Amino acid sequence: MQAGANRQISNHTVDAEVGKNLLDIAHDNNLELEGACGGELACATCHLVFEQDIYDSLPEKEPEEDDMLDLAMELTDTSRLGCQICVTKDMDGMTVRIPDDGY
Repeated sequence: MQAGANRQISNHTVDAEVGKNLLDIAHDNNLELEGACGGELACATCHLVFEQDIYDSLPEKEPEEDDMLDLAMELTDTSRLGCQICVTKDMDGMTVRIPDDGY
């Protein structure tokens, strides 16, 4: 995962358990990703930005996730909420950016 544009950029390589969501992976690895609602899909503080090819392979967003993403700063066409994305084997080697959402 990569820190946001307004922060000092740093890259972290982490091991991720298949089936676990990216918010939990970030917390397990002490990465700065808030997740204020605890993964209950009630905020946008676990906002992540994906590379286009990975984004295209993700499951379709639920309307509730889209509603929460409307609250995120630095929203992009490839933004998703980390609490809604579970790790799959296909994600090996992917890069995810943690935007500077002002938290």
